[in-house]
Amino acid sequence: MYVHYLFWKMLTSEQIRAARSLLRWTAHDLAEKSGVSGRTIQRLEAATGVPASHSKNLEAVRHTLEQAGVVFIDQSEGSGPGVRLKDPI
Repeated sequence: MYVHYLFWKMLTSEQIRAARSLLRWTAHDLAEKSGVSGRTIQRLEAATGVPASHSKNLEAVRHTLEQAGVVFIDQSEGSGPGVRLKDPI
């Protein structure tokens, strides 16, 4: 079942690419760590805006990036969606 990612918080293709870049991960790294195929990662990142995908794939990608220290910023927190790294503890 494809969703437009309303079940979880909004996650855009741009946020996925930016988060991966902040972590200095390749698409292969993200695929390996999240359990989502490399082809799916490429498709998610190639989209514009909110990608249509299985909710489990989007959840896995988001969870993996958050576990690595990424904080997703949604549109209500400023001028638009974005990402940042967690503050060091």
